[in-house]
Amino acid sequence: MKKQLFSAMLSIACVLSISLSSLVFADSGGRSDGIGISPNQTYKLKQQATSPVLFIDVRDPVEIMFVGFTDEVDLNIPFLIVDRSQWNAEKNSFRLYRNPDFIAQVEQALQDRGMDKSATIITMCRSGSARGLPSAEFLRNNGFENARYVVNGFQGSAVKDGAQKGLRIKNGWQNSGLPWGSKPNADKIFRVDR
Repeated sequence: MKKQLFSAMLSIACVLSISLSSLVFADSGGRSDGIGISPNQTYKLKQQATSPVLFIDVRDPVEIMFVGFTDEVDLNIPFLIVDRSQWNAEKNSFRLYRNPDFIAQVEQALQDRGMDKSATIITMCRSGSARGLPSAEFLRNNGFENARYVVNGFQGSAVKDGAQKGLRIKNGWQNSGLPWGSKPNADKIFRVDR
């Protein structure tokens, strides 16, 4: 009986240990998908001149105007664009559609910088999940084998409890002490007037 009880307790301890370690790993911004990269790692790569890196903000430019921007990105190329002519009543928002020129615009950005498809491309959205990861996967599926995304994105995760519940003040570029500002760079933001 003691042996069975000890065995059961050991099994529970192992399960708890695995669960706790995965929670800690997830909370630290780690990803097991193999293509996620932390904001700090991204910043360090951009500071090194030894390897070619194209850092793209894939948010809609209007979002950038209201949320903020980092001049560390090379360019804003939206992955999903807000269609302000179509309201989705079910989701209570405007319709989003994939930028039909996304691949061509990324290729042009690489060419303008003397890089090719083998360069590391890092995408960043607001939270990392809705556009960051999908844009990196889309790039990989289109021959850009070194595409990655910033885990937790620009704004990071929303706090779930407490007085600041719902505010995006946890992790992400903005909350990592990295350079950013409230105004976009007119030379880097996606524009249709040029």
